[in-house]
Amino acid sequence: MENREESPADEPAPTPPEQGLLHIWQSAGPSAQLCPERVLLSRPVLQATLGEHHGLLLTQGGQVYSFGELLWRDLSIPVSAPVLEVSLLGKTVVRVAAGGFHCGALSEQGNVYMWGENTAGQCGLTERGTITNITVPEPCQVTVVDSEVVPPAVVRVLDLALGREHSLALSAQKEVWAWGSGCQLGLVTNNFPVWRPQKVEHLAGRHVIQVSCGAYHSLALVRSLPPQNSQNPTKSTEKRERGRSPHYAVTEREEPLAVDAGHYCPLGVELNEVMTGETSPRTRGPRRRLQSRGRSAGSSPGSAAGSCPFSENGKSNTKQKNLSVGQTHPLTDTDGSPKSHLLSGWEANKNSAFPDELELQNLLQKLSSHSFEMRHTTGPGDTDSLSSYTSDDSCVSSTPSTDLLTSSYKDDSPIKSQNNNGVAVPYSSSPVCLEEVRLCLEAEKQTLQGQKSSSLTNINQKGRAATNRRRSLPGIPTRGSPRQLRSCACRPSSAGWSQVAAAEEAGDGLPSLETEVWSWGRGSEGQLGHGDQLARLQPLCIKSLTGEEVIKVATGSHHSLALTAHCQVYSWGSNMCGQLGHVNSPVTVPQQAKLSDGLRVWDVSAGQSHSLLLADGDCVQPVLLYCGQQQEPTSAPSPRSHQSQSSCQRSPNRAESYTVRPTLLPFCMEMGYISTVCSGGQSCAVLADQNVMGFISAIHELASRERQFYCWSSTVMERLLTPLRNREIVSPSLGEPCTHLFFSVCESFVRLSVLIGRHSTSLSYFLHDVQGCDVTSLPLLTHAEHFMDIYKEYCSSVGDFHVMGGFRSLHKLSLECLGSQQTMLAQLCVSDQSVSGDVDLGSLLYWPLQQLHQYSRVLLKLAACYDVLTTEYQSLHQGCGQYDSLSLSLLRKKKEAETTFLFWKTHSGKTTEVLRLPQRRVVCESSNRSLTLQNAGRFSNHWFILFNDTLVHTQAAIPSQSLFSTHHVYPLTCLWAKPLTEDSSGLYAIKITCPEESFTLVASTPQEKNKWLRSINQAVDQVLSGASQGSSPGMTAMSRTASYTFTGEGRFKDAQYNGSWLAGRVNGRGTMKWPDGRIYNGNFKKGQEDGYGECIIPNKVLKKPDTYQGHWRDGKIHGFGKYKYASGEVYEGCFCDGHRHGYGMLSSGRLTKNSSSVFIGQWVHDKKTGYGVYDDITRGEKYMGLWLDEQRHGSAVVVTQCGVYYEGTFRDNKMSGPGLLMSDDDTVLHGEFSDDWTVNGKGVLFQANGDCLQGLFSGEWTTGLKVVGTYTKLAADEPENKERNSLLKLGQYMVPAGQRWLCVFDECWSRLGCDAPGRGERSVAWDNIAVTITTARRQSPDLSRSQRKVLECLECIPQHGEPVTTANYDNIRRYLIKACETPHHPLGWLVETLVTAYRMTYVGVGSNRRLLNQAVQEVLAYLTHFYSIVRFLFSGLPDDGGIIPEPPASPSRSRHSSKIAEQNSVVVVSCSSLLLPQLLPRLYPPLFTLYCLQEEQKEAQYWERILRLNKQPDQSLLSFLGVQEKFWPVWMSILGEKKQIVSSSKDACFVFAVETLQQISTTFTPSDKLLVIQKTFEELTQEVKPMLNSNFLWCMDDLLPLFLYVVLRARIRNLGAEISLIEDLMDPNVQHGEMGLMFTTLKACYIQIQHESAM
Repeated sequence: MENREESPADEPAPTPPEQGLLHIWQSAGPSAQLCPERVLLSRPVLQATLGEHHGLLLTQGGQVYSFGELLWRDLSIPVSAPVLEVSLLGKTVVRVAAGGFHCGALSEQGNVYMWGENTAGQCGLTERGTITNITVPEPCQVTVVDSEVVPPAVVRVLDLALGREHSLALSAQKEVWAWGSGCQLGLVTNNFPVWRPQKVEHLAGRHVIQVSCGAYHSLALVRSLPPQNSQNPTKSTEKRERGRSPHYAVTEREEPLAVDAGHYCPLGVELNEVMTGETSPRTRGPRRRLQSRGRSAGSSPGSAAGSCPFSENGKSNTKQKNLSVGQTHPLTDTDGSPKSHLLSGWEANKNSAFPDELELQNLLQKLSSHSFEMRHTTGPGDTDSLSSYTSDDSCVSSTPSTDLLTSSYKDDSPIKSQNNNGVAVPYSSSPVCLEEVRLCLEAEKQTLQGQKSSSLTNINQKGRAATNRRRSLPGIPTRGSPRQLRSCACRPSSAGWSQVAAAEEAGDGLPSLETEVWSWGRGSEGQLGHGDQLARLQPLCIKSLTGEEVIKVATGSHHSLALTAHCQVYSWGSNMCGQLGHVNSPVTVPQQAKLSDGLRVWDVSAGQSHSLLLADGDCVQPVLLYCGQQQEPTSAPSPRSHQSQSSCQRSPNRAESYTVRPTLLPFCMEMGYISTVCSGGQSCAVLADQNVMGFISAIHELASRERQFYCWSSTVMERLLTPLRNREIVSPSLGEPCTHLFFSVCESFVRLSVLIGRHSTSLSYFLHDVQGCDVTSLPLLTHAEHFMDIYKEYCSSVGDFHVMGGFRSLHKLSLECLGSQQTMLAQLCVSDQSVSGDVDLGSLLYWPLQQLHQYSRVLLKLAACYDVLTTEYQSLHQGCGQYDSLSLSLLRKKKEAETTFLFWKTHSGKTTEVLRLPQRRVVCESSNRSLTLQNAGRFSNHWFILFNDTLVHTQAAIPSQSLFSTHHVYPLTCLWAKPLTEDSSGLYAIKITCPEESFTLVASTPQEKNKWLRSINQAVDQVLSGASQGSSPGMTAMSRTASYTFTGEGRFKDAQYNGSWLAGRVNGRGTMKWPDGRIYNGNFKKGQEDGYGECIIPNKVLKKPDTYQGHWRDGKIHGFGKYKYASGEVYEGCFCDGHRHGYGMLSSGRLTKNSSSVFIGQWVHDKKTGYGVYDDITRGEKYMGLWLDEQRHGSAVVVTQCGVYYEGTFRDNKMSGPGLLMSDDDTVLHGEFSDDWTVNGKGVLFQANGDCLQGLFSGEWTTGLKVVGTYTKLAADEPENKERNSLLKLGQYMVPAGQRWLCVFDECWSRLGCDAPGRGERSVAWDNIAVTITTARRQSPDLSRSQRKVLECLECIPQHGEPVTTANYDNIRRYLIKACETPHHPLGWLVETLVTAYRMTYVGVGSNRRLLNQAVQEVLAYLTHFYSIVRFLFSGLPDDGGIIPEPPASPSRSRHSSKIAEQNSVVVVSCSSLLLPQLLPRLYPPLFTLYCLQEEQKEAQYWERILRLNKQPDQSLLSFLGVQEKFWPVWMSILGEKKQIVSSSKDACFVFAVETLQQISTTFTPSDKLLVIQKTFEELTQEVKPMLNSNFLWCMDDLLPLFLYVVLRARIRNLGAEISLIEDLMDPNVQHGEMGLMFTTLKACYIQIQHESAM
């Protein structure tokens, strides 16, 4: 757009700007002589603002110009040559404001600059207490600081508004700040002037949209709070509709409730100016005389005006008003213009006592009507000068103290004002009865005595018309939090029948229409709008404007305007010159201005005694409307008439001639496209733009149409929809479906109307700043999706209502309810279809869809103003296409609704009525026999109807009569259609596939076949996606997601499915719900449950459901899963065809059984069969052995919590046959068992001391044995008895370790795709691993980041077919480490399951020392089976103990490198070195516990000697152990400092070796423990080397004593267990090497410590 504002290149001088053209004129002259003056500036004007006699201009680039009577500089600048404010250059000003006699500017950073008159502190600047700054000649910054936060923060300001003696600022937090003097500040203070900006606490926490300042009053436009109660939307709707009437606003609106008993008195009663309190900080001296040229002018009132001045000494400082009385001095300037001087002075009245009756009479005079006759103005000059310079509506300050109020009534001084002639004239106000005032005062005094203030506004003003009777909500104290303020605020009204409109929050970027208008300050002319002429100390909500959707407020000197989104203007206040646009006077509540038909106002401004409106007319170009004085040319006024004016007149003089309603200014059409109007004093100004390339006209056209559309929609809603809806609520007559649909139409119409209203308001704001706004920020572009959704919703609701025949019923209802208003309704029908005069409600409600085409057309116009390559063009062109496409789409939907309605109308009947649904649209039907069923009977009739959601097949049908015997409905979501190739039969067939049946349709012609196939596929596409406009025949997706309810017989009878489909069968992920409560959620394949899924199965007996989570196959539970039974039992393991089969763990619950137990082992067809461990927690026994058909059968081991150990055979679930029983005291019984713990037969009993008892045993072990046999005493010199040792050998009856947990390894082989161990394809196994890992990563949302990284690494299949060399052996080892970290990998699952089984076996009761050998053998068996699986995956690995060859050497390798390779040791692969690091750390706790129990006695001896020997000092211990002195350290290092070792030193020798050996307890595997021992020897050697020569070699005689010292000082607990674990599980390859020798040395030291008797 900038290229349109530049001058052409061929012109030497720049052309005037084409935008921001300023026109200004005087408002009070004869209408025939009005001639707007064009202000020529080199830059476009962005904003103009007018004060009493001056104005400000803001131009492009942030420059500010001033013109008019600049009294603070003694200058008079003509408007044709405004002067630049040089001091603001570089500030980047974005807003300017003009007050009565001062100015303000706002920078881009939010800084405020003020200059002009400052007698009342309105510029907010002081010079540290001096009285010299009556004026501020140059702009100075005023800092707005929020001192309530810590630390205090500077507030960023967004807007300014200035009055005569006060200034308001709107912050970025949407709060109001005020400074200056008077009650119009709304502050809680009695100190005036207010030099520093203070927050208006009464509006804190509220979202203020706009502020405006009159002479001595203020307005704020505030966003309404969210509704507190939305239970009765109908009632709120009625209030909103009625609230638009000004009469209802006054007489019928609900009375507001006082929300706080401690509120402040908002009355504007003229109080005595002798008050107790603090005086103004300024000295009340004579004012500086300010001169004006060319007109009679006066200074603004002093600081006491309207600010309730107080005196500390009881003396009143009454202010003498400075009037312009027309006495001009015969002084002329050089230009010949007359010059007049303004006289001002101050006089103080003395105090005089008078009785209460006199006080009451005085108060009555103040509240009475005007006590003098209004005099006409004497010329076309300042008609409001008297009011503006003499009005003195004093009011109490907003202080919490009630003493101020009390003193105001107890004052003894009559209130008088001195004019220039010294005549006292009483103040005037609105009429109030004497008795009412007396009652009011008595009530006020009683309240004040109770230390509470109350409102005096609830007085029935009997002398006033009923339309002005109301109760005013008093001010509310603002000492609370914003949350409390919200709860106390005025109630906002609803924007429709429901809260749908309120849901549109202004946070979405569009202006909010839920607004309130708040006012405060003086109210002598009713300019506050509260129904009275009283002042308000704090902001108070104007209740009659709540719900009127006010979007802008404007204030004149003594009147106020409010512009609504409906393009209506409400006005109130002074109407002496007709500035309100109607004849009512005075007006104390807002009333609508009288506008001509067809005018829609979208901008307002108010001057001193006139109003200027900007409106839409018959054309796109806006028109100007004027309200105010229109004088005819008359002779010059005589000076005498000026002298007859009373100096105390408080309101403007009534004009001799003024407008009754807003009148059109004809010259506005010559100005161009006006975007903003401005008024101030007696001046008017407008900003206009020239229509460059049609851009400006397009924007205005869009905004004008939207405003017209919103006014139309509001009228339809108010006059048509609301009455019909209210009637339908009371007595429904449309029928059940149509009533509901009509309500839906109403609600969607409200949503659309609110959107249009907010959009039109946004466009009005856009026009005000069209130069600074980017066209891509138009709401049509930024909120395109929201607009389209609202229009789609509205079109659907109207279409549904149309299909069900609602318009016919609605037309009848409208004739009943609105019969007398048919002419008015006919005017709302903008279409040409209502030629007969009847109201076509269908066309009326469908008309909003035409607006989409207008959007597209205007956006296309705007796009034509830009180059094709610009971003603006692309955005506008895209938006144009979107709205054009949506318009065509919705018109198609309208056509579909009309076609469907005609179809139902043609085929009406009871049989077809069951198929009639609001959302259903007919696509095509075969009443002409164009389609029939294949192989149908000769006399059978088939009628097919294709709707947008279903295909209906009726049999025995007579379409012409809409009769059929049966019908089938096939939802399109689960329907597949594909063409059948034409065979020799010549049939044009289409195959239809549904979930429960398939059939073939035969068309009469190829064209009919293609038509039906295309229609079906298009309908299926649209019902699935809603976006497709059609597809080629046969191209409809075979895979889809849809819902369906099965009706046929089978497993899924009456089940409801929601999920994926493939060609008519459930396939993929979905949820199936049965009527009996069964629910399956998981994967399907070919119509059955297959894959991972979760199922809930109700248990009617226990009234709790069974739940299963795991794998399925062919509709049955198959694979690994977890089943939770209703009884409380939990099974986690393998299933096969719905039965527990393979490895599994069953934990019994406590609901139906008396015992709690856990079984882990093998299952066959739901029964325990094979090896398993059964932990009977209640009895304290653990069974480890074989099972058969749920019974213990075969070899087994049983241990109890009492330490009893049994191994033997079981039959029929009891001990039977030979067995070995050991008690905790090492008593052993070997004999024949017949029952649990019962011996019956031959046996031998060995005691711990070696004695034995042999014979026949009978009885139970726990209760006592009967023995018939021989007792043998062990002789001292008896040789070792081999037979006895064989009887006492453990493990002879237990299950071999290699045969345990085979079910676990079988499951792992199965997951690899092998039928048996080692039988399968290696490539298949790797493919299964990759699929398992990928599925787990995609379907497990709760994985951590590290787990996902591990799975991503495992997805890559390693090189497994190559021979394993030393180069790639590490890659295999690293892969196994990652695989064992995650249970999703088959190897990781194997490790996790083995660990679970091992812990279940050897933890708790199983922690018996006699199980140690069994536990060790089980670990070795794990390694063997595990290594066979690893060798299957990596076929290049050698056998256990094999050697990995070196990689083939390259020819370029040097001899040196080959020699080094020969010196390196070969790599020997064993299952313990490769897999034990993965298993043993997880198995370590239970295994090491068994070792500790086994070595318990030896450990006690070892530890007793460790504690005793460690009491000796180092040298003593070294000497005792026989360490040669040459190995004794002499120095020790402490924190890098050497210290000598003395005889008393302890723990100072070989410290590093001791610390290294202590680390043996922190390792798990034997290899790691051996490395610790090796490092200990290395540390020991390093500490000894400095004492000896470098070629020193150890001998065992020297090494053993020294290492024995290190072992003693290391103090390792359970060293015997550590040595036994290393010895049992160490790699055989290192037993005879260097590490083996070192380990032997450690073992020798341990034995030496135990058996050292001398110690």
